[in-house]
Amino acid sequence: MKRILLGIIAGLGLVIQSLAFTAPSDTTELKAKPIYGKEAKVIAYILDNNHYRKLQLSDSLSSAILDGYVSNLDNNKTYFTAKDIASFEKYRYVIDDLTRSENVDPAFTIYSVFKKRFDERMTYVINNLVNRDFDYTTDEFYETDRDKEPWCKNEAELNEVWRKIIKSQALSLKLAGKPAEEIKKTLKERYERLIKSYTKDVNSEDIFGIYMNTITEAYDPHTNYFSPAAADRFKQSISLSLEGIGARLQTDNDYTKVVEVLPGGPAEKTGLVKVNDRIVGVGQGDSGEIVDVIGWRIDDVVKLIKGPKGTKVKLHVLPAEKGVSGKPDEIVLVRDKIKLEDQQAKKNVINYQKDGKAMKLGVITLPSFYMDFEAYQKGDPNYNSTTRDVQKLIKELQTEGVDGLVLDLRNNGGGSLAEAIDLTGLFIKNGPVVQVKNSANRVEVGTDDDSNIAYSGPLVVLTNRFSASASEIFAGAIQDYHRGVVVGESTYGKGTVQTVIDLDRFITDGGKDVGQLKLTFQKFYRVTGSSTQHKGVTPDIKLPSALSSEQFGESSSKSALPWDEIRGTLYQRTPIINDRIIAALNKNYVERLKNDQTLGRFVTETEEARKSLKDTRISLNEAVRKKEMEEAEKRSASAKLNTKIGSKELPITTNLNDLDDEYLREGLFVLSDLITSKIG
Repeated sequence: MKRILLGIIAGLGLVIQSLAFTAPSDTTELKAKPIYGKEAKVIAYILDNNHYRKLQLSDSLSSAILDGYVSNLDNNKTYFTAKDIASFEKYRYVIDDLTRSENVDPAFTIYSVFKKRFDERMTYVINNLVNRDFDYTTDEFYETDRDKEPWCKNEAELNEVWRKIIKSQALSLKLAGKPAEEIKKTLKERYERLIKSYTKDVNSEDIFGIYMNTITEAYDPHTNYFSPAAADRFKQSISLSLEGIGARLQTDNDYTKVVEVLPGGPAEKTGLVKVNDRIVGVGQGDSGEIVDVIGWRIDDVVKLIKGPKGTKVKLHVLPAEKGVSGKPDEIVLVRDKIKLEDQQAKKNVINYQKDGKAMKLGVITLPSFYMDFEAYQKGDPNYNSTTRDVQKLIKELQTEGVDGLVLDLRNNGGGSLAEAIDLTGLFIKNGPVVQVKNSANRVEVGTDDDSNIAYSGPLVVLTNRFSASASEIFAGAIQDYHRGVVVGESTYGKGTVQTVIDLDRFITDGGKDVGQLKLTFQKFYRVTGSSTQHKGVTPDIKLPSALSSEQFGESSSKSALPWDEIRGTLYQRTPIINDRIIAALNKNYVERLKNDQTLGRFVTETEEARKSLKDTRISLNEAVRKKEMEEAEKRSASAKLNTKIGSKELPITTNLNDLDDEYLREGLFVLSDLITSKIG
């Protein structure tokens, strides 16, 4: 489950020079405002009547909401006891009724228990653990993912969990070369910040936002509530006006994790920050002191990372391929705004000699499905759009004499549906591209009506786990029409459509600010009738993947809408690709697996990375942990996870054999097989 809250981790508090410490409680009472109940009632009404799933807020959903809210507050089971959980049972089947009666008291009652337990834990950590000299020769481990662990029965069990948490943190600092006194100083500062965060920065709007998001996400993971402050941030992100590193973050157990690298941002351009990396420290400028952000609230981490365009931010990043046992890398990024031109399609030509035949292989990388609506509305004849830009690049590549084309959709999270339809039209004569079904079971067909074809040659579409939404529509249509070959990973599986509703349309209460609701109201289907939801698009040539659908993608969410299918629509397949050709391409790929050392090494490294991503246990034995870190460093030095695409700019070399992007390399090999017709 995606963690909404607050960056609560296991292991943060405050050290002071005294014999005993009691964590300070906020003197401001956190309680529901009358406007919250009105918002909750309106949201329940909208969900009941307009959500695609046609679920009613009922006792069964109430039960799921209770579990979800408790998990969002204490996502690693390090604060509440089993007795606390039992005390919340009175709410299990009444949240639906309370919400409709404008009552959101469970949110604040449960949070008050959490805050009390938080204070108790911090007091124990500070008075009993922070200055302890741990024995690092014993063989024990800490499980960082306690989601499947039972709730601690009592305070003694909680004490033991926290002992391991603090010991693990202290050992990490020790192996980073810090002396004992500096370790204690670092932990002290970490705890001071966390206690300050929970005694100063958490307000009633935060608590209500967490609670309402738990209710909305019980319907599906893309239906969300935005508080007034969150709504402002959402509008900024939609307009791409944020200045920072160009990455979307969320709390994941003890860490701030990168969940999306935005096209055109500094993170993507440099390739230094990737999806699933963990940010554990932030500093300002080249020489600014690194602030340890393990356990921080996500909003506070974002505040440190954001800043004016042109300024530098220094990050300590734990790469995904290192796993939880690795040593962080230090990187420096220059903050910048994300501009439309940074998201535009780009081209390159790769030269390849095969069986005495010289080939020119065209590559178009597409970060998103975009359209400059503002320029279009002003009547600018040169407005930018995905389809127009790709069509222009195709003409340029044809002028250069390319023999085939790879369209790279890796990490393309989607965008304009109209552009996905129009882009498909560049490769097919005409016909339906996507079906869209709403909550009233009405189906509309998105059709390419233009009979002109911009490119009719050999085509490969490259995908990965983070190709989503509009990318899946395009890749699915190319596959269904037998127009090209899809190569890579199975895609994300987001086959739903959302709309944003301003709640002030329904609430007029003396000018008080209210939030927004992002609501799932439609679902995508391919021309065959198969949904792209959950399953995504399965490639014709499946390349090694470190990322499982259970961990990364729509399938990772318990509340994701299911896959299903509707009646297909009439369309005319091309004769370009058939089952025999796909079988031959796969046979050639298997041969490369046997004989290509680079590909073989990539397969081995990918499997090691896959195991690393699944490993959530950390040894608390110094010798064992040190060995684990050394192994993680070796993996990081050689691993080429396909999420590392960098700026989507190809290297200076234009020779296929010199490429170090194994996914692109394999996509081009498949393309060369199509061109040479040595596929049967």
